[in-house]
Amino acid sequence: MADKLKFAFYWAASCGGCEIAVLDINEKILDVVELADILFWPVAIDVKYKDVEAMEDEHIDVCFFNGAVRTSEQEHIAKLLRKKSKFLVSFGACAVNGGIPGLANVTDREEIFLESYTDNLSTDNPGGKVPCTTFEVPEGELTLPDIYDTVNTLHQVVDVDYFLPGCPPPPELIINAVEVIASGDLPPKGAVLAPLKSVCDECKYEKSEKRIGAVKRIYEIEKLEDKCLLEQGIICMGPATRGGCDARCLDANMPCTGCGGPTPNSLDQGAKMISALGSILGIEGEVDMDDEEVQAILDQVRDMIGTFYKYTLPDSLLKRKVM
Repeated sequence: MADKLKFAFYWAASCGGCEIAVLDINEKILDVVELADILFWPVAIDVKYKDVEAMEDEHIDVCFFNGAVRTSEQEHIAKLLRKKSKFLVSFGACAVNGGIPGLANVTDREEIFLESYTDNLSTDNPGGKVPCTTFEVPEGELTLPDIYDTVNTLHQVVDVDYFLPGCPPPPELIINAVEVIASGDLPPKGAVLAPLKSVCDECKYEKSEKRIGAVKRIYEIEKLEDKCLLEQGIICMGPATRGGCDARCLDANMPCTGCGGPTPNSLDQGAKMISALGSILGIEGEVDMDDEEVQAILDQVRDMIGTFYKYTLPDSLLKRKVM
């Protein structure tokens, strides 16, 4: 057969679920091994950074980079893999939109260190020591990566060719991405390798024009009805979230939390969802609500940022809290 492709995988600021998702394609992994050699995958094979640094530029055909960028090490490797790869794929919600790590943008490094190492009731640290980038020991100087105040997406740090969203990306989308790359019939640069439809388009529940006068968490519902969760007062991010997941969470009677990122042509996922929610707010028997009634409903959303920007804060119009 022709020369095999050369793949690389890297794990930055993320939970590691994207690494597992690569294996979730099950027997299809054999097809990947058939068409590509994996040159760099720190979680699975013993390859050093120096081995990548020694490669010629664009020696790697495709790098799948998962995780946001929040340390100096992750920024260095993102730039290194960009240089060594022909194509760089932003793989998973954390790389594409910032993901759960991106919620750290509601604060800064100083507050995170205080909460983790000095002010936490379960932490015994009378000296108030916090992580530092260098430390002297008898054997020499030890170093650690610098933690940044701001969590960034991959494309905010380096040029990205393609985006594969999801937390983690569904196996079907991973397989499709690999097959598209292997075929050589590539979409335009910057394409999102996922459907154009929203999660609502894939959802099993029936929708109506019902308005809601309260917002509830799913455990507060005594008995779920076989209809749209949003119309039962449960915040479901489906209207503002790109599909491609086959609405798996909704099949398990859990609301969409938005891991697919914003729908196409949407500037801000959170703003779109707030708009969608506003369009169905209403109290039975009333034509319009006054400001106090609207505010009373919104106050039932316990965590605005965590609800509407759970995966997308660094890539949103907000980006971060100004400290």
